Amino acid sequence: MIENISRALPFMQSHPLWNPEHPSVEELARKNFKNLGRHLVEISRLYHGQEKGVLDSIELRGRENLDRARAKGKGVVCFSGHCGNWEVMALALGSIFGDGVVVARRQKNPFLEKMITRMRMRYHSRVLDKQGALRGILKALKKGELVGILADQAVLPEEGVLIEVMGRPAWASKAPAIIARASGAAVVPVFIHREEGRQVITFHPEYSFSGDESEAGITKDIQALSRYVEDFVVAHPTQWYWVHRRWKRAFAAGAASMEKVGIAATN
Repeated sequence: MIENISRALPFMQSHPLWNPEHPSVEELARKNFKNLGRHLVEISRLYHGQEKGVLDSIELRGRENLDRARAKGKGVVCFSGHCGNWEVMALALGSIFGDGVVVARRQKNPFLEKMITRMRMRYHSRVLDKQGALRGILKALKKGELVGILADQAVLPEEGVLIEVMGRPAWASKAPAIIARASGAAVVPVFIHREEGRQVITFHPEYSFSGDESEAGITKDIQALSRYVEDFVVAHPTQWYWVHRRWKRAFAAGAASMEKVGIAATN
């Protein structure tokens, strides 16, 4: 975690959303672990049906952006990342709107998988296994439902495109662009963060895709969507999942791939 924060720090410090009064890297890491602990407590409470003080204190901002996207009648892809308490956000959307679908990787521990699935279903949030989820996603969108996708983790090269994430090359999933093209659904960036004792879910305006279906066009769109995650991380550096190896495998792509997307191949 400390290494990831340290290597991203130059990018964050040059970003207009960076607060120069943020503490040291070590303190940011400590506060990040504290936040992860709070996430676990909240998830445990929701699992036992104790949503008071968790879901009922959530504030929605920019809901008009979601409403406009839903009015098109083709469903909405809620694009997000492992920001704030993403599980609470998914459950809140399912509880508020009643038709949430979450795309998630199945947990390796069967007991943990059973617990999380039970918790999600309690709050009207259906789960699609990330492996082979495309058919279920398109079906849900055709019904006009909300589909939540966390697209800020590293993927295999054959599953993604090479972009820049906080100043360093990283592989990113092509799924948001592929789904939007196949379904015609709107893609709305949405994030949750802690603020003064409450949690705030912010809906950004619908993202407008370039219409370029080439590899370069898809890369441009995925890069643009990734900037929303970067903005969140810079504004709330203790509320992103820094533990994840976001930049793994990128340098194996070779200098040619880096040059293709205009990224300096520096480790």
